[in-house]
Amino acid sequence: MSQLKSVKLPNISVKEFNVIIKYIYSGKISIEKLENSVIFGLLIASNELKLDEHLQSHLVNNNASWLRLKFAQIYLKSYQVKNFKIIQDFCDNIISKHPKIIFESENFHSLPEDILISILKRDDLQLEEGKIWEYVIEWGKAKNQLPTNLDKWTSDNFLSLKETLKGCLPHISYFSFSNEDVVEKIYPYQKLLEYQLFSDINVKFNIPNKKIPLSSDIITNEHALEISSRIDRREIPYIENNPYEFQLLVRGSRNEFDVNKVSKTIIILKVEGTGEILGRFNPFEWDKNRNLHKLTKDSFVFSLKTANLKNSILCRFDWQLKTEKRCYCMKCETYFKPIRSGKFTSPSGLISEKSLFSVEEYEVSKILPRK
Repeated sequence: MSQLKSVKLPNISVKEFNVIIKYIYSGKISIEKLENSVIFGLLIASNELKLDEHLQSHLVNNNASWLRLKFAQIYLKSYQVKNFKIIQDFCDNIISKHPKIIFESENFHSLPEDILISILKRDDLQLEEGKIWEYVIEWGKAKNQLPTNLDKWTSDNFLSLKETLKGCLPHISYFSFSNEDVVEKIYPYQKLLEYQLFSDINVKFNIPNKKIPLSSDIITNEHALEISSRIDRREIPYIENNPYEFQLLVRGSRNEFDVNKVSKTIIILKVEGTGEILGRFNPFEWDKNRNLHKLTKDSFVFSLKTANLKNSILCRFDWQLKTEKRCYCMKCETYFKPIRSGKFTSPSGLISEKSLFSVEEYEVSKILPRK
């Protein structure tokens, strides 16, 4: 019966195995003259044979500059291979003091999620939280095919990124951001955050004298204050500190029209050719599956002040208006009812100069109270 056994070691190269064989037979190993890449490969090989501690110490004590040069690769291996404690501690110490060495490496986008999360969990990174957020966003974007221009993103684009980053986002220290970073870095990606978290961030960072940018390409902050005043039926309009957040749900140039099951919304239209800004506040929930009408005193349509319109026009629906005259919108390409009527409680009753018009852009926003 043969005493020979075949042993397969696929992770060990011939050159590395020759060194190991010499060590097994002589009890000696000379690594001073070996290339650093061979030493590191030998380290991985010797780990399988439980001969690794000496090599780890040698690399850390005598070849630290090479470890830094190949840092991303070394750091990744230190977590993938068991018993690399000495190398791993060396890498962790560098990351705490110089985190950009991993965040700005060419291999960062291919870093496994669990390793990225282990970095985010650390509380000793010498890097601003806003910068960490940017790196995490870039890592997630690299995992998805997304438009380069954020203004072209659809709701599905944000959902894809949110799903990719669901393990990372809980480990961001949002309340360590600067006020400027909240506005400039978090607000553009607010759809990635849960509503309550985003509200809590607003509570902490919403300084009264600081204007938070409105996520609209059609209306201004002044327009938003005017709409909010109309919603609250204020005789004296708001001039600052808007009590409502206009959370953009749909933009015509980048989304399909679908806000089903969303209540308390503002629709804003920009008329092609005239620059008119028209809109309607709907306090009820949209429901494309139910063709029905509801009574309300709170809904209104409006035409906002622009360069061509000196004063805004507001029209509330006459409470006695018959049901068949009340406007509603179903999911269709053409909407035949004019956005004007003699049945409005308004001195003018005229919201647009035209009964039929083309829309250059439209937006739908949910109205949320600011805490």
